[in-house]
Amino acid sequence: MNIPIPSWLRRHDLWVLLLLILVFAGLARWAGSRQAADEAQRLRELARPGDILMISSETCVFCKRARLWLDEAAVPYRECLIERDAACLAEYQARGGRGTPTFVVRGHTLLGFDRQRMLTLLGTR
Repeated sequence: MNIPIPSWLRRHDLWVLLLLILVFAGLARWAGSRQAADEAQRLRELARPGDILMISSETCVFCKRARLWLDEAAVPYRECLIERDAACLAEYQARGGRGTPTFVVRGHTLLGFDRQRMLTLLGTR
């Protein structure tokens, strides 16, 4: 048996669905920002000056994002640019030179900005 559904009810269902999507998207965003804040706090607690070196490039968008995040989180790190610093370029090449940003975290090479991996490396003294 096929009972027709009035158009006002179908529109109502769409609004309810849209509201649920917005609520869940907001919760996911909040959870993500909470996780980022927790990671920032842990990185600040574990990182000491000299623990983190970011080898970057002037044209690297991912380097810019990592730099902004680290600066906003007040995580101590040092940065060098492969285009401006011969020693930086040599370090980059010695570590495989596969892409930027390349992080050196207490002597360990980390390709890309992976906060969880960085926390793991900093947590093992």
